[in-house]
Amino acid sequence: MSDEQRSIELEVEVPGRPEEVWRAVATGPGISSWYVPHTVEERAGGVGTASFGPEPEMQVPGRVAVWEPPRRVVFAGGEEFGGLTFEWTVEPRGDDTCVVRLVNGSFGTSAEDDAQFDGMTEGWRLFMFNLRLHLEHFAGRTATAVTPMALWAGPREAAWSALSSGLGIPVDPAVGDRIEVTASDAPELAGTVVDVDPRWVALLLDRPAPGTAFLAVEGDGEHVTTSIWSYLYGPDGAAAAARDDPRWRQWLTERAAP
Repeated sequence: MSDEQRSIELEVEVPGRPEEVWRAVATGPGISSWYVPHTVEERAGGVGTASFGPEPEMQVPGRVAVWEPPRRVVFAGGEEFGGLTFEWTVEPRGDDTCVVRLVNGSFGTSAEDDAQFDGMTEGWRLFMFNLRLHLEHFAGRTATAVTPMALWAGPREAAWSALSSGLGIPVDPAVGDRIEVTASDAPELAGTVVDVDPRWVALLLDRPAPGTAFLAVEGDGEHVTTSIWSYLYGPDGAAAAARDDPRWRQWLTERAAP
């Protein structure tokens, strides 16, 4: 790597044997259970797609540059990712624990690159936390992801206040609290708070199905990205996802910034 490039480097300790953890970070069903819906052709040179929404332009192609199960996989992003690479390694740590390491490169050093680097770093921290939740609570199972988001008027604090009041949840929940969406015009969502951050609240869901969820407001400018993402397990979860995904998209869009 040249001096003009840099990489995001993060790691998380997760429960599971290497083969279980590998499935979560290297296969389509696994990645879809904690990140965004993916398809992966499981071989070196295979093709894949990451889906960030229902629109055709939100389908991001990529390829498998390296396939070394159960320890290392490298995905090469398409032009939409600026040619970025995503290297995942799985390192055993004891009998039933592994360390998952991500090296996401290579970013430039311009002001625009700074914004992308910072935004993707925060995003990966969120998703790697969700990877740990997936392996702690739902190992071996596959979730159906619900990933609506919209641009709202900033600043972030004002958008979070609008989101929490719109949903009828506390503006400042604490880990261990059980919160429930009470707004009559929003889909059902309820669970226990497992993490809080200035940019998000993470939930372990019990309704509309077992799963995980993030209520997030990201960015610091005039407009911020507001997301209500959930990962729902089992047949009931798949049915709820199909029903609620368009409803959440509409709910967020109706409150979007002009």
